[in-house]
Amino acid sequence: MPDLNIACHCGNVKIKLTGDPVVDLYCHCKDCQRIAGAGCVPYSVYPEAAVEVTEGKTMRWALKNNPRTRCANCGTYLFGHPEGMGVHGISAYLLPAGTFKPQLHIMCDDALLPIKDDLPHFKGFPPSLGGSDEKVDW
Repeated sequence: MPDLNIACHCGNVKIKLTGDPVVDLYCHCKDCQRIAGAGCVPYSVYPEAAVEVTEGKTMRWALKNNPRTRCANCGTYLFGHPEGMGVHGISAYLLPAGTFKPQLHIMCDDALLPIKDDLPHFKGFPPSLGGSDEKVDW
């Protein structure tokens, strides 16, 4: 995929994404539920080196252990930094239409409600992200 240039909702923060994402997914962990006020959060996961804030001021914070980055002006949630994984989870809401192509659900043991679709639903992290192949049975 060619490089993508995305921005926060007010346009002050601009981000360059280089190459293809590692994976597009939905996260159901309690931390994501709390920061988003939603049952799950759509992420496009990129290697850290593939994500560059090219313009604007950001602020970094953490609800618990996972640092997250927002626009310092409008507060748009930009990306998360899962500890020790070497990736950034880009908020899929920032991507151009049709770019986000979800492949799986993670942390489904924490899910508020089952989401029934044709994607795999992992209890925690899948093997490709350092977890197991254990899935929930929805």
